[in-house]
Amino acid sequence: MERDLAVVPSLLLLLLLHFAVDCNGSKVGVCYGRNADDLPTPDKVAQLVQLHSIKYVRIYDSNIQVIKAFANTGVELMVGVPNSDLLPFSQYQSNVDTWLKNSILPYYPATMITYITVGAEVTETRDNVSALVVPAMVNVLAALKKAGLHKRIKVSSTHSLGILSRSFPPSAGALDSKYAYFLKPMLEFLVENQSPFMVDLYPYYAYRDSPSNVSLDYALFSPSASDVIDPNTGLVYTNMFDAQLDSIFFALMALNFRTLKIMVTESGWPNKGAAKETAATPDNAQTFNTNLIRHVINDAGTPAKPGEEIDVYIFSLFNENRKPGLESERNWGLFYPDQTSVYSLDWTGRGNVDIVTGANITSSNGTWCVASSNASDADLQNALNWACGPGNVDCSAIQPSQPCYQPDTLASHASFAFNSYYQQNGATDVACNFGGTGLKTTKDPSYDACVYTTSSKMGTGNSTSAASASNAEDTATWLTEGLPFMMSLLLIAILGIAL
Repeated sequence: MERDLAVVPSLLLLLLLHFAVDCNGSKVGVCYGRNADDLPTPDKVAQLVQLHSIKYVRIYDSNIQVIKAFANTGVELMVGVPNSDLLPFSQYQSNVDTWLKNSILPYYPATMITYITVGAEVTETRDNVSALVVPAMVNVLAALKKAGLHKRIKVSSTHSLGILSRSFPPSAGALDSKYAYFLKPMLEFLVENQSPFMVDLYPYYAYRDSPSNVSLDYALFSPSASDVIDPNTGLVYTNMFDAQLDSIFFALMALNFRTLKIMVTESGWPNKGAAKETAATPDNAQTFNTNLIRHVINDAGTPAKPGEEIDVYIFSLFNENRKPGLESERNWGLFYPDQTSVYSLDWTGRGNVDIVTGANITSSNGTWCVASSNASDADLQNALNWACGPGNVDCSAIQPSQPCYQPDTLASHASFAFNSYYQQNGATDVACNFGGTGLKTTKDPSYDACVYTTSSKMGTGNSTSAASASNAEDTATWLTEGLPFMMSLLLIAILGIAL
């Protein structure tokens, strides 16, 4: 009898252990596009990504310098095969074998490559290369099998929402029949190899191109948005992102691919646009991405698949000044080339954001002082030297290995010092002058463990904030890494007693 009773807690513990190890939750990554001539070097980018605790990055090719830069960072990399390489990749297996040997294998597993995307939004290209995608995917998989990596690195391809002939209501979502010749074998390939179906979703375009039918609140995840009810299912949609994602799900389900996991490989909002692109602003970009991250991290799922884990990559890490098209095309970045933030963004999904407006909540003071982008390096350096010297500012936080050292730029360091002096001296206009190099802002420039204080919070030092952030991170690490290990030891002990 005692032996039978011992089995019960053991089985319960086994189930709990399985949950702790396998239930990792949804993931948020970022796309690292490089269609620009003013971006920082890949090693600086890798440091920036680590600084903001970003764990997942998508690149659009297999640039060796980029891949090497992410070695030993713990960042998982999604590597792309550009559309221009589809022809040689689809024609000869030897081309793919050589590519894998030269561009991937020398850097794996130091660089944690987890996905290879073969082609990107091929239905949107002028050249008809869609027929080449599946043969190229097959050859990439074959090369991975030779290297014994086909179970560790998944192969897929990304698509735009344009693959649908219908997307509204979501339950009527249907894949465009003119793409069936390559989508059907691709879907079979994905299921057979347990790879996700990758799609790029942009509520911004839905709003921009049809503002009379899509409200801005609905596109931005605003709580004040009017609900949209799918007349076929009765499902209630509170935001455009969920509606777009479910339209893909229903389209796949209609073809009996209901178990195929969907991954969103691009989504985001531009921070600047042409005159007619009035919704392309930093405030709207901050609101959309903040709400998107929170929606994903909370594992809310969608109305059709509540609680479903959704992996999303935000586009894009930087503004890309060489991209063609409207002004918005060049301004999707989260960071400027000098590595300063375009706007504050909380990657944890648990930040203090106003539930009505989606904007960052500020203190009663509500202003900060930062370095002007128009100031020369010489003037900034002189002002920084004065602030950290005669100005009596504690500049320890911008020293190496301290919370505000990265990004290691003059503008970033000067901004921190300027703000400290400004807050210590009454937050007056004069205290933010610095010979014309200082600039007042109502946007909190804080990031991660680097806290820009306000005059009402001068008693809380950065070292305390950094320690709190460090403690929280240590706790999270223990819960995700240490707890399963301890539970496994406990399970072994209990099973031993039971036997």
